[in-house]
Amino acid sequence: MPTTFRLAFVTGATPDKWAGRWRERHPKDRLELVPVEQADQERVVRDGTVDMCLARLPVDTTGLLVVRLYDEAQVVVVDREHVVSAVDEVELADLADEQLVTDPARVPGWDGVARADRLDWPAMTDREAVEVAASGAGVAVLPESVARVLHRKDAVHRPVLDLPPTTVALVWLAERDDDATQEMVGITRGRTARSSRG
Repeated sequence: MPTTFRLAFVTGATPDKWAGRWRERHPKDRLELVPVEQADQERVVRDGTVDMCLARLPVDTTGLLVVRLYDEAQVVVVDREHVVSAVDEVELADLADEQLVTDPARVPGWDGVARADRLDWPAMTDREAVEVAASGAGVAVLPESVARVLHRKDAVHRPVLDLPPTTVALVWLAERDDDATQEMVGITRGRTARSSRG
């Protein structure tokens, strides 16, 4: 009997290649791709909205299984007229006087370099953060793939050399570790249809 497998993915993750392989191997089963914001990635796994998620670490791993897939650099997004647009790369200290509009908890080391009088911005999506940065009201620090997906003509992004990379991983409930989830793990790790699990 055909089934539906639901795979969520955060902004910047690109499940298309893996989805194509899944559909080749399981032509009778439906694969549903579900875009989610990073803030919701863990919730949709825990509440059963999806079977798995291409998530951006860190996540609370209690009751979850995690397979790391790849790392990516972090960048700062600024308006096109910003001084950062004139250089090829920056370090975190170069941004110390800037107003960060993304969640500081997502930027390791930010509290050690930022001005004490910075404003606390309300929580916003990555798209909203890019819009604010493009307006010149602040800067956004994001994974490079997110900055590319959300690119605007009035904004530029540059690598932040001393920030650790972010990691994209497959995440699912340990209690739902079944043949279908292991099949998706195998596909993302390059196992062929004839490969054994392991």
